[in-house]
Amino acid sequence: MAKLPSASSRKVVKAFQSFGWEVVRRESSHIIMVKEGEMATLSVPDHRAVAKGTLRSLIRSAGLTVNEFVAAL
Repeated sequence: MAKLPSASSRKVVKAFQSFGWEVVRRESSHIIMVKEGEMATLSVPDHRAVAKGTLRSLIRSAGLTVNEFVAAL
């Protein structure tokens, strides 16, 4: 398994967008993303560095592997 790098919310959002996820709204401290055909909604914290545990949870919710996500960064 690839080591999960530290990433800003902007990089995380761009990586998820490459897999078809779309930003539907920005709340005060989170970016909400959805993908057609998926039950999950991703809530990406709008921080300089997204915590690794939070990022791992988002990757799992999106149905991706860490390797796939790291390759998209």
